[in-house]
Amino acid sequence: MEDLVIRDADVVDGTGADSYRADVVVDGGRIVSIVKEAAAAGCQRPKAVRELDAEGLVLSPGFIDMHAHSDLALLRDPDHSAKAAQGVTLEVLGQDGLSYAPVDDRTLDGVRRSIAGWNGSGDDIDFDWRSVGEYLDRLDRGIAVNAAYLVPQGTVRALVVGWDDREATPTELDRMRRLVAEGLAQGAVGMSSGLTYTPGMYARNAELTELCRVVAAYGGYYCPHQRSYGAGALEAYAEMVELSRQAGCPLHLAHATLNFGVNEGRAPELLALLDDALASGADVTLDTYPYTAGCTTLAALLPSWASEGGPQEILRRLTDDGTAERIRHDLETVGSDGCHGVPVDWDTIEICGVGAPGLGEYVGRTVRESAALRGEAPWTTARRLLVEDRLAPAILQHVGHEENVRAIMRHRVHTGGSDGILQGTKPHPRAYGTFPRYLGRYVRELGVLSLEECVARLTGRPAARLRLPDRGLVREGHRADLVLFDPRTVAAGSAYDAPRTPPTGIPYVLIDGRFVIEDGRRTDVLAGRAVRRSPVAG
Repeated sequence: MEDLVIRDADVVDGTGADSYRADVVVDGGRIVSIVKEAAAAGCQRPKAVRELDAEGLVLSPGFIDMHAHSDLALLRDPDHSAKAAQGVTLEVLGQDGLSYAPVDDRTLDGVRRSIAGWNGSGDDIDFDWRSVGEYLDRLDRGIAVNAAYLVPQGTVRALVVGWDDREATPTELDRMRRLVAEGLAQGAVGMSSGLTYTPGMYARNAELTELCRVVAAYGGYYCPHQRSYGAGALEAYAEMVELSRQAGCPLHLAHATLNFGVNEGRAPELLALLDDALASGADVTLDTYPYTAGCTTLAALLPSWASEGGPQEILRRLTDDGTAERIRHDLETVGSDGCHGVPVDWDTIEICGVGAPGLGEYVGRTVRESAALRGEAPWTTARRLLVEDRLAPAILQHVGHEENVRAIMRHRVHTGGSDGILQGTKPHPRAYGTFPRYLGRYVRELGVLSLEECVARLTGRPAARLRLPDRGLVREGHRADLVLFDPRTVAAGSAYDAPRTPPTGIPYVLIDGRFVIEDGRRTDVLAGRAVRRSPVAG
């Protein structure tokens, strides 16, 4: 007998097609048969060791988080209910150009400090890898959910060029090409960039184009955090579309938002740009999270010249009064490139996490609120916090627009990504609520998307972008990465004031045919592994 039969489920299969009622049989980690309308047809119903009554529940493929920051969380936290309870069965790591492979000892130290606000210091992690393949092997020891990896261009540049703002030499560019090729050959699905983060932001387009040509040759895609989501956002989107065209590389636009006051109501302009690119034959997709606030590190707002040289140089500049005044002027008057060309509004910058426990009083307040309590200027507060916490503070940026969020999520190349940062006392609720929020808020309550179309954006379409032939659909022969949810009650429990509240209405989640969520509770199953895509060239 087979392992499991899920009876009388309303199957939403990940293609966007209408739902249908069926019994779905799972064996050996795969879907072995789908018997439609079994009860009504009066046919011989499939038997299994275990039968699960799914009356009233939707059965869909597991959700794919196209933009995740769980690079260390998956190793640190075997439970990882933040994602498993949402129905996420696959996360794409290595985002925004900065992660932990490929590295050497020197580069690893700089990267760890640079993105401590995303992933923590890593002091509790045994960094027993250096290459992309070794990191994926580490994941294969057993993790809560599956994970794919993007080669992080900023980390590659730090390894080869360092943290300086200069062009790569021909020899350095050749080495970067080799490192990207090695990462893809070892199983990475593409390459990411963080073009408002150091040192990735120091790469000129010619350098990025050369690296993207390597990505294209290996069947991967390019996933840039582009040079602006603020004053120059539309120009930055156009820049990435043109760069990918020059390189002949598929493009996936990370957290495709239009933020700050300068972009209110401008989503139709972005969508027109995408439509023109698609009409000309471009291979473009994007992901978004269903919230208006962004999340990053406080240090990311600094101008690029202040970040040159890496974390130690940033701290040195912040402790020099004259240099710190130049930084303040760029932030508050000019609009630094780290803040997307928009003068910072300290009322919109909320501290959501710190590294040092003694600084917890800042968390949950805007920089201006904390400054007012101390009777000082906001920059004075921000500067002191950066120095005392060694660049670790994470922030929420309340700079988005709901009409832009809804318009972009309606576009036909849209997929879902949480951009979820799990660190901090008060993290962004998207880390714990993105996928049930799509289903509860934007499908059931607002009707922005149909259920079938929304599920396709969270499952089948991401799997197609990742070129995973046996995931993302409820189809015979596919991996049994599945979610059962109640469309009447599914909702995100997380909110800005209670960000770690679990979702409701998702009683069952399976990975490789094994229950990781059962009756709404996390099991002790670690069914996740690294998902490697075989390259098409070498």
